[in-house]
Amino acid sequence: MSGQLYDEIGEAFEGFKTLPLTRYGEVPGFLALVGDVKGRSILDLASGTGFYSREFKRRGASDVLGVDISSAMVEAGQGLEAADPLGVRYEVGDVAELRSFDEPFDIAIAVQLFNYAEDVATIERMCRNIHRSVAPGAEFFVFTQHPDLRFEGPGLAKYGFLCESLGEETEIGPRVRLTALLDPPITFEANPPSRSVLEKSLEAAGFGEITWVPLEISAAGVREYGEEFWADYHANPPLTMLRCRA
Repeated sequence: MSGQLYDEIGEAFEGFKTLPLTRYGEVPGFLALVGDVKGRSILDLASGTGFYSREFKRRGASDVLGVDISSAMVEAGQGLEAADPLGVRYEVGDVAELRSFDEPFDIAIAVQLFNYAEDVATIERMCRNIHRSVAPGAEFFVFTQHPDLRFEGPGLAKYGFLCESLGEETEIGPRVRLTALLDPPITFEANPPSRSVLEKSLEAAGFGEITWVPLEISAAGVREYGEEFWADYHANPPLTMLRCRA
């Protein structure tokens, strides 16, 4: 389902990065979490149009491979690479069926990778495949919906998104409807994993040192909009991050 969904979005996905919560929360927060990548190889899973793949290559990563289940996303990334060559590689692939690589990667990253898994077994398989693809001691960085998000809490519309419960609880976690308030808006359904599902799947795959990292709003975001604008975000954070080690 997710591949077909994102095939329909394609290059419009780049617009997500212009929304306030993405621009002043996700992007600076995730880049800071991953940190210095100079001379290191990176496996970018659910790479989309390659936003982070390109950014980490600009920051000195030695090799970056973006993998996405959507051929339209991969084609968009390849088009951006052709227009501004950085040396990023992309390929179509399902992380649940991830191929083997000749050389293990130093770092793996995943932004909203697990939202579309069919069941917990699929998430477990994804985590095992990722663990197999990185070097011993490598770090894996995850960006995901906050597992403690209260759907009845303060809304996110002023930050560029809507997140609504579909009233269905699966073995993975609650099913949600997400809307990016672009022009026109883009809506899709997802099933972000609960805290315990994600932690247990990572541990079963061999990852340790699992640490949840709050997503803070950047100083630039506070300057742009003021502290009060972000009060609802802090009261009910919709997004979070984690790091772990192979």
